[in-house]
Amino acid sequence: MPSRHLRVQGAADAPLCAAFSALRASLDVPADFPADVLAEAERAAAAPRLPSYDATGIELFTIDPPTSTDLDQAMCLERRAGGGYRVYYAIADVAAFVTPGGALDAEAHRRVTTLYFPDEKTPLHPTVLSEGAASLLPDEDRPALLWCVDLDADGATTGTDVRRALVRSRAKLDYEGVQKQIDTGTAPESLALLRDIGTLREQQEVARGGISLNVPEQEIVEHDHHYDLTYRVPLPADGWNAQISLLTGIAGAQLMLACGTGILRTLPSAPDGAVARLRRSAQALRIDWPHHVPYAAVVRSLDPREPHHAAFLLECTSLLRGAGYTVFSGGTAPELAVHAAVAAPYTHCTAPLRRLVDRYAGELCLAAVAEQDPPDWVAAALDELPKEMAQGTSRANTVERECVDIVEAALLKDRVGELFEATVVDVKDGQPAVGTVHLTDPAVVARIEGGGNLPLGERLRVRLTQADPGTAKVVFAPA
Repeated sequence: MPSRHLRVQGAADAPLCAAFSALRASLDVPADFPADVLAEAERAAAAPRLPSYDATGIELFTIDPPTSTDLDQAMCLERRAGGGYRVYYAIADVAAFVTPGGALDAEAHRRVTTLYFPDEKTPLHPTVLSEGAASLLPDEDRPALLWCVDLDADGATTGTDVRRALVRSRAKLDYEGVQKQIDTGTAPESLALLRDIGTLREQQEVARGGISLNVPEQEIVEHDHHYDLTYRVPLPADGWNAQISLLTGIAGAQLMLACGTGILRTLPSAPDGAVARLRRSAQALRIDWPHHVPYAAVVRSLDPREPHHAAFLLECTSLLRGAGYTVFSGGTAPELAVHAAVAAPYTHCTAPLRRLVDRYAGELCLAAVAEQDPPDWVAAALDELPKEMAQGTSRANTVERECVDIVEAALLKDRVGELFEATVVDVKDGQPAVGTVHLTDPAVVARIEGGGNLPLGERLRVRLTQADPGTAKVVFAPA
């Protein structure tokens, strides 16, 4: 599920880059790959294990940010002759390049996830693979796990298959371009169906009680060493594309549950205290949330282009805390098998270039379809995967959180002492003088402390008391 993402446009100045470098050092983020890992990656890139099934005739395309080159997924969407739809979804076959127990495998277990900083990324696999031989780049033949999911006219799944295949993407598309083609009626049918299928899957999500957070993306824009912080509002095409990934993750979970062995991405229902806190934030931000209206219905009513709605959507990510990975085997489903936000069993299986667990989930799904036991190297690693993923995900979350702090401090470092208009969006339990404010301009959400009781939900003039990237997080005080 989405959280905040950061991008820097333009060249960042030296202090900001130094702060990101210091953060990488403090978190022991791996730098360069060891020589033996790079050598193995080069050999694997030159001679991958290719599948016998040739599916290069399927006209796949990818949808990613314009600068992305680590392309995990490619799709082709069709209408079925008897009604309904067929979704082809190709996922990069990392196992075709990584030998179990080898140097590449060990390094992937050390890194766990790709880490995204505003200035650079720390990849899970060497770029010769993640941005080259294993990436589903256009006009290149690539080994993949090819999913085929059939849907009825309402978007409900009627059949699932996955097999190894050789595939070839025809085009690398981006969200803005996809949205424009669909809106103007110039998209070919396979792309135009993204709106039809995505919308149907969104309706399926509503019916089962799931929710996708349309969280604005914090974007830092640099001009002549001056930083502006804004929100990029996700396009409808972002959501439609995400529904294809969710569809596959749900289908994969069902395959695992049917065969009795797997690893699920799970999330318990939010505790009452967390929901109560979110209700206070809703009140603070003037979000209408009647007691008889479910949380999911409130979220779907929001417009992320509205600043207060955007702030509330960011607060909603707090209900995603507690997500983890649950392993099961022996034919017995786990007690917790559902992801509360998805409102269905769900697994991570669509981003193996960037997330360790997806390589294992893909193998489990292949084995389930083939009615075979999973490979020994998969079964041997399963019990430790939840702990590894928890540690890797925790580090990724820390990177995200600390990068937000650094960028906000860089944005405001020369404005200490200035006054800003803000809204108090949260007050700490038991400490009424400590809370969180949402600035009108720039798009900053930060800590406030000092003075008397904070007026929850009220406009407040605040003074910036500290902001220094890498040393002092942004803090305000009542003016």
